[in-house]
Amino acid sequence: MDYIRYIDKTHEYYRSQGYDKTYNYAHNEDIPFTPLKKPLSECRVTLVTTAAFLLVDEEGLPLEEPRMLGTNELEVFTAPSDWPADRILCTSEDHDRYQTEMADVNAYFPIERLQEFLKNGVFGSLSRNYYRTLPNYSHRKTTEVDGPDILRQCRKDNVDVALLTPV
Repeated sequence: MDYIRYIDKTHEYYRSQGYDKTYNYAHNEDIPFTPLKKPLSECRVTLVTTAAFLLVDEEGLPLEEPRMLGTNELEVFTAPSDWPADRILCTSEDHDRYQTEMADVNAYFPIERLQEFLKNGVFGSLSRNYYRTLPNYSHRKTTEVDGPDILRQCRKDNVDVALLTPV
């Protein structure tokens, strides 16, 4: 079976766009995870994603302006954890449309699955907000700006566990 050499194709693409410097993928010498101090069934859980979507009102109108990916703006957004799945609109054009149906919010932002886990006692509670950050392909910005902002907000909401869904 053939497979796509994603990293090689990515390097070729950016070289063809005129970039001389090879992309520096994230690498951590230390594992930035901490063992749980209590059972998962007693933990407050949040969701952190890089999925590009908008929250819409009852009429389907966006509650915010779509933003350009890759800007240097602060790009951490919150979404209430109880927001209805049918009022989330995917805005990304770069998902694998053969493997994922973007009309299914749980394919990229599994909020209904988290509600099911909560109902079944897998989690103790869900955080007030979930978090999303638009990827701008900057390891420095992720580690120095976006990551610390998400961590600050999670601590404020007494989050014990953050589930990551990179898209």
